[in-house]
Amino acid sequence: MKKTITSLALMGFLAVSSNVVMADKGHSKGHSKGHSKGHSNGRNACENVPSHAELKTALDAAQAGSNGGFGLQMWGTVVNRDGEVCAVAMTGDHRGDQWPGSRIISAQKANTANAFSLPGLALSTANLYTAVQPGGSLFGLQHSNPVDTKAAYKGHSKHYGQANDPLVGKKIGGVNVFGGGLALYNGEGVLVGAVGVSGDSSCADHNIAWRTRENLVDFGVENVPGGVNPEGHDGIVYDQESGWAHPFCVGGEDEIAAAMNASDLVVIGDDDVATPK
Repeated sequence: MKKTITSLALMGFLAVSSNVVMADKGHSKGHSKGHSKGHSNGRNACENVPSHAELKTALDAAQAGSNGGFGLQMWGTVVNRDGEVCAVAMTGDHRGDQWPGSRIISAQKANTANAFSLPGLALSTANLYTAVQPGGSLFGLQHSNPVDTKAAYKGHSKHYGQANDPLVGKKIGGVNVFGGGLALYNGEGVLVGAVGVSGDSSCADHNIAWRTRENLVDFGVENVPGGVNPEGHDGIVYDQESGWAHPFCVGGEDEIAAAMNASDLVVIGDDDVATPK
């Protein structure tokens, strides 16, 4: 009798163990499928933002214009609304033609503009400079959401700036608080991500980012729903009494920004600009 009970107990234990194993296999299988499916969907996660080719074309044209600063080569990055990098491009022929450190800065800027813009309010990275200074309303923001260094420095350098840049598909994170990052709103006014550029003075970066966005079909400033700039958009603010001000640079960037309505300044003469009263 004891032998029979023991045998039945053992069979029950094996049956339960088998079910657990099967369930675990099913979970693993489902997890694997889910992971693969999610990874597959990741390839479509960028369908609503500019492609690498579109970013490259827009960035090249923007950098070739008159932007002030030093006229240096540029990096550009596009992220989707989830902060996932969708494209990284460069204007030079080689990755060393731009400041190497600006590749990650451009991604930071894109992440920042996306992370701190909303369907009804766009904040450019330039808008954040004064607010994050000691005593500012957003002091400490620049230390939040740190860069994922594993993502930032992963992969072979030869792919930097190409369609297969190692950043693509990664969430880079990071917060940058000077000019060069702008949110992307499509033709229907939907916030779909952001673009960030880096490689010149911070004021020139803003101008180049502005031109880049204007060069991207259906993503121009006319789609921006509102901002802290007095003009109602996310342009750079040079009024130093504003809580959203950005410092002036020394390369004539402010006059250029005024001429293309990318700031709070207006052109009042051949070479002069002023803050609207």
